[in-house]
Amino acid sequence: MLDRERREAFWSQLDREFDLVIIGGGITGAGILAEATRLGLRAALFEAADFASGTSSRSSKLVHGGLRYLRNAQVKLTWESVRERERLLKEGRGLVSPLPFLMANFRGERLPPWLFGIGLTIYDLMALKWNHAARTAQELRSLCPPLTSPDLVGGYRYFDARVDDARLVLRLVLEAIAREGVALNYARVVRLLTRRDGRVCGVAVRDENPSGQGRTREVRARVVVNATGAWADEVRAQVGGRRRLRRLRGGHLVFPFERLPLTRAVTFLHPRDARPVFAVPWEGVTFFGTTDVDHREPLRSDVRISEAEAEYLLEALRFAFPDLSLSKRDVLSTYAGVRAVVDTGKADPSKESREFVLWREAGLLTVSGGKLTTFRLMAHHALRAVRAALPEHEVPRRSERIFDPLPAEATLSDLPPEHRLRLLGRYGRWAARLVEIASPDELEPIAPLPALWAELRWAAHAEAVLHLDDLLLRRVRLGLTLPQGGLEHIERIRALVQGELGWDDDRWEQEVRDYRERWQRFYSPV
Repeated sequence: MLDRERREAFWSQLDREFDLVIIGGGITGAGILAEATRLGLRAALFEAADFASGTSSRSSKLVHGGLRYLRNAQVKLTWESVRERERLLKEGRGLVSPLPFLMANFRGERLPPWLFGIGLTIYDLMALKWNHAARTAQELRSLCPPLTSPDLVGGYRYFDARVDDARLVLRLVLEAIAREGVALNYARVVRLLTRRDGRVCGVAVRDENPSGQGRTREVRARVVVNATGAWADEVRAQVGGRRRLRRLRGGHLVFPFERLPLTRAVTFLHPRDARPVFAVPWEGVTFFGTTDVDHREPLRSDVRISEAEAEYLLEALRFAFPDLSLSKRDVLSTYAGVRAVVDTGKADPSKESREFVLWREAGLLTVSGGKLTTFRLMAHHALRAVRAALPEHEVPRRSERIFDPLPAEATLSDLPPEHRLRLLGRYGRWAARLVEIASPDELEPIAPLPALWAELRWAAHAEAVLHLDDLLLRRVRLGLTLPQGGLEHIERIRALVQGELGWDDDRWEQEVRDYRERWQRFYSPV
């Protein structure tokens, strides 16, 4: 749990020296914090905005082996991703779930269909399971009736996995806190602290909580890790690091399930440039993505898909699903995120490697690149890289669990199986407490979504919600999955959470205004 009292207690603990300070509260930072606390290190994480508010809540929601990376000969990345996917599926049931995919091949594609078959064979061999099969055009249409393009010639069926990316970050952070880690959102690192020799020895942190009054603390640490993703070059510049990263924006369109009714994910090559695109059923809606363009605008947590990107995605949808006649009017919401990759100057952004890198500069360790799926491997490499500064700590072992085991009492036997699995996967050891504080009517879904009303109360009660967008865009994903970002339910939401948050009426009204403006600016249909 990370309620108001725990948050305040963390600020009072920052005068001690830590073994490890992590800058950045996305999946990379959360993974490092989780693994560091598992090893018994005194570790603290500081996030300038909300946990997962950058790229890690704006991903394609997939835990996958990176099949398309085989096309770029990134075999090692694919191998590692497949093995991590299998671990996450095993340990993260209810949070990470198997997802059947259909790979559709169309007449006139640059690559022959049999080449995809070879790639899927390698993919399955890496996972030590045989999970793919060739399908004719007629068989694909029987599995996915909306796939009505006359150019469909056949394809394949295979499996990957989907995830709620922001909930994955939250579970890692909260389990790390339960192991005596420190984690603060809205705690901005304003500068690095250095010794006389110029080596980094800590950070200065400012509280950006509206009630924190801008207090600043200097936090000493034996090791400082820069896990700020697309912002990593700005942190590195403080120790003289030259710019090395390329910022790429990926945009998605979200549709009501009834307008893009898929029970399986569908992937195919865009008819314009042969980039892989995919439609994924997720949390009661279907989203379609992704673009891959250079992000040249000033960087902030919230970014917007461009009209050109939206039209690019609609063009692909109209090609593969022509009878649905999808247009901008059908889009429920949009979202976009900026990922950082090592800049090698390739003309095509999609050709840049997605493998992660470690850079050590004047005592600062930067971890950048990589994929959502491989967060644990990135954490292990980072912790091994700092052993010289922390020689007494153990070496992380890949055989260790990713998530903490659930307590015996967390069975939730009175709930329907699908609700039980959802809560255990997303909330882990706290699922039973979530149910305990909920009234019976709060254990009903927020129709037409699988999310329960009780999840809103719990997030407000125990998950460091400081603004309304934390609640509706990242803790419970109503901002992406309901019309107008869930504002049509705002009075019921208010009844559930205002008391838990401790906001008076003026603060509540201001938060609603801010959320409405943010949603319209960054998440509404283009």
